[in-house]
Amino acid sequence: MIKKRFFSSLERIPIVASVKDEETLAVALQSECEIIFTLYGDVCSIAAIVETGKKAGKTVIVHFDMIDGLSSREIAVKFLKENTRADGIISTRAGIIKAARDLNMIAIQRCFLIDSIAMENFKKHVTGNYADAVEVLPAVMPKIIRRITSFCDIPLIIGGLILDKEDVVLGLESGAVAVSSTNPDIWTML
Repeated sequence: MIKKRFFSSLERIPIVASVKDEETLAVALQSECEIIFTLYGDVCSIAAIVETGKKAGKTVIVHFDMIDGLSSREIAVKFLKENTRADGIISTRAGIIKAARDLNMIAIQRCFLIDSIAMENFKKHVTGNYADAVEVLPAVMPKIIRRITSFCDIPLIIGGLILDKEDVVLGLESGAVAVSSTNPDIWTML
């Protein structure tokens, strides 16, 4: 049910508000974005951050790698599941993504594509079919986005270095299902 709601939200509003502090969280809560990627917090504050988003009716995905105090072990995913109402996680770590999926959380694999070696490693990860979606950074590479969507059956979210509406539209036209950004001006562009 949660995953169906997540993908329906992306279809309606394909922009994700990525929040990096309390100030951007407050703006995101007032935006039309239905999904929030939480890029800050620690083990003591993450439950309250998630709850704030949930009370506003948002789907809240926690960027696992950016939460201070969490170990990089799978048990930390179980901790998030049992101690917050987070809908899912984002991580660069395959084991963490698999653990989230096993716990029926939305699991988003984050990948930085900086060269051809990173692209080959990316292909190995996405063909394992253990993530519900993949987030690729940087977003401003339409040719690469088209290439990725030609071999990747997992929904593609793009983020990083998005400056204006042209970047958003070009990314979506290239095959991404959504765009994530920390820039509140981007959140109102569709």
